[in-house]
Amino acid sequence: MVHSFKVLLGLALIGGMHLSSWAQAEWPKAKPVTLLVAFAPGASSDIVARSLTQKLNELTGGNFVVENRGGAGGNIASGQVKRSAPDGYTILVHSVAFAVNPSLYADAGYDALKDFVPVALGPKTPNIFTVNPSVAAKTLPELVEAAKKSPFSYASSGIGTTTHLSMERLKMAAKVDIVHVPYQPAAAVNAVVAGHTQIASTSMPPAVPMIKSGKLKAIAVTSATRSPLLPDVPSITEFGYKEFDDYTWFGFFAPAGTPNDVVVKLNAALNRAMASAEVVERFAQLGMASAPNNTLEFSNFLRAEVPKWAAVVKSSGAKAD
Repeated sequence: MVHSFKVLLGLALIGGMHLSSWAQAEWPKAKPVTLLVAFAPGASSDIVARSLTQKLNELTGGNFVVENRGGAGGNIASGQVKRSAPDGYTILVHSVAFAVNPSLYADAGYDALKDFVPVALGPKTPNIFTVNPSVAAKTLPELVEAAKKSPFSYASSGIGTTTHLSMERLKMAAKVDIVHVPYQPAAAVNAVVAGHTQIASTSMPPAVPMIKSGKLKAIAVTSATRSPLLPDVPSITEFGYKEFDDYTWFGFFAPAGTPNDVVVKLNAALNRAMASAEVVERFAQLGMASAPNNTLEFSNFLRAEVPKWAAVVKSSGAKAD
């Protein structure tokens, strides 16, 4: 009886090993892969995720679906993915706020460098300052002077995003007080269009259509050079602000412990999808661009970004709690 039990146990273990290997090799066909976006529908991170799903399906034979889980500057989604099974079927789609939040919040609920596997760096986009057309200022110096004389407020894509921190840096450099009103990313542009605030500091994707339709007036981009998408809009550096080269970037993260071969497969699929002609064109229309990168390169990039933005948070005094 004991001998028979040992034989059965051995067969079960061997079968389990084969099953595990089979399931891993079949990724991502066992079930849908959820791209959990850390912000609401319409946000730049949401646009990035939805631009890639069809191509990812074609390239992998899997079923990639987008789910939005906004709130707490992206921390709710980060916490959910951190607690998810590390099997490659739940992937976090986040912005640069992923690197900012651990220094911005007293407890963001995760460690950016320990709780996740950096899968791939997505596209990046300059931030942009825009105003409601009713604002008379046409240039950044004129806007600064107007804000010194009248109480102005600005909408950002949320506390701790680089859109928030870019404007806070401008306020310090220009010695001007402009009240911050944080919104979900997709709602910040609409707030300025509706006149709830005079100014917006956002990434380019949600702003560009409004600028081209005349519902917003572009003042400056926060990168060191002008954006090819809006070549007539000055860079902030043209007005004497020399230390600016601020971007919003997007990234894909898996829970710590996700098998390396799954991570490598997903990285390859994401890079191929982002390099496809239709996705490149879609990103370009929104002022975004991506470059091929492997998991190690993204990991090294993230290790530089976390302390960089921690220093900006400290110098600006920004707090989310």
